[in-house]
Amino acid sequence: MRPVLESESRPASPGPAAGNGLAGQTIRAWIRRHRTWTFIGMVFALGVALTIFAQLSPRGDTVALSTRNAAPDGARAVAEILGNQGVEVRQTDNFAATMSALDSTSEHSAFGDTSEDSGDSSGTTLLLYDRNGYLDREQLQDLQQATDRLVVVTPRLNALSALGGDIRPAGVVPAGVATLDPGCGTDDPATAGAVTAESAYLYQADRPCYEPSEGLGGLYATSDDGRLVVLGSTQIISNGRLDEQGNAALVLRTLGGSDHLVWYLPGIADVTTADAPKTLDELAPPWVAFLGPWLALVAVLAMVWRGRRLGPLVFEPLPVVVKAVETAEGRARLYHDSHAVDRAADNLRAGTLVRLARVLRLGPDAESTAIVDAAARHLGRPAEQTARVLEARPRTESELVRWAQQLDTLEKEVTAR
Repeated sequence: MRPVLESESRPASPGPAAGNGLAGQTIRAWIRRHRTWTFIGMVFALGVALTIFAQLSPRGDTVALSTRNAAPDGARAVAEILGNQGVEVRQTDNFAATMSALDSTSEHSAFGDTSEDSGDSSGTTLLLYDRNGYLDREQLQDLQQATDRLVVVTPRLNALSALGGDIRPAGVVPAGVATLDPGCGTDDPATAGAVTAESAYLYQADRPCYEPSEGLGGLYATSDDGRLVVLGSTQIISNGRLDEQGNAALVLRTLGGSDHLVWYLPGIADVTTADAPKTLDELAPPWVAFLGPWLALVAVLAMVWRGRRLGPLVFEPLPVVVKAVETAEGRARLYHDSHAVDRAADNLRAGTLVRLARVLRLGPDAESTAIVDAAARHLGRPAEQTARVLEARPRTESELVRWAQQLDTLEKEVTAR
């Protein structure tokens, strides 16, 4: 006999491939047993991943002329170009943050480079676009004093009055005018050239630019000292129109003259308490606080006093039999109360024609003309006389009563013969 080796007597151990297969089967079996919780865990992990991605991705908005808005009505393109040219653009959305930004930029300019090599671009420019007129007079004056140059986009009359100067609204650009030429000697407009003028506002000033015609006012106006600039169009700043005509040149020269640009878009939080409308409690006289509850109590007592008190339910065996005469009388009362003479006449005529057709054996589909002719032949009368009775149109209730009697007489005569 051949001796049995030790290696032959031992069972073969599974290799790496067999181990991986067993592990995969175990995982699949565990997933099948716990597929509900596995699905919930996957959904939760996906939600966490999406949340992290949304928080880490750059945020934008949909506010018009916002430097974070990449839509056609936003102003992200202007901010990106100015930033690439070395201008620090900082957008704010409330008055306190704007004043803080202006203070910080003024301090930076005061302690910065003031040598001749630094140029004349130091200082701060403030762009203000108060579309809804949230700021009051004091806030506007504080902003004007805190900045070196104020650029206001489409301001209202009260805003211009608060800022001082001789700039006043002068209407809108006439329809059909697509572009406007500078027509003035101011440096920025003269260098920029023509700009788009659709849906733009005009302003009257000592040195207006972009005038549609002499004396109407211009789309671009500045004060005598140049510290106040008024732009009458939001389109020339927007992403969608920045690359048209000389829009980009005008905007970049107007806003890029300083190292720091504060971009202020006021919101509802900037409305002061004094400007807020009074509530109903503030407008109402003091005695309303006592009269209101008293009137409410009186109304409740009146409803309890005059309200209908329902008794216990009365059970009646079904079906309920209603006599035909009661139904007829009920409909007649309704017609009488609503003065529906025409409707009542139509019902009486239809009933008479149906009964005459039955008596004359014309069938249910007989027309009114055939019934009139048959009734006239049956009575030996002219058809016009019978038609005059059946086709009459009473207008008043008394005429309706007399006509109903004529119909009854005609029906009795046809039935009797």
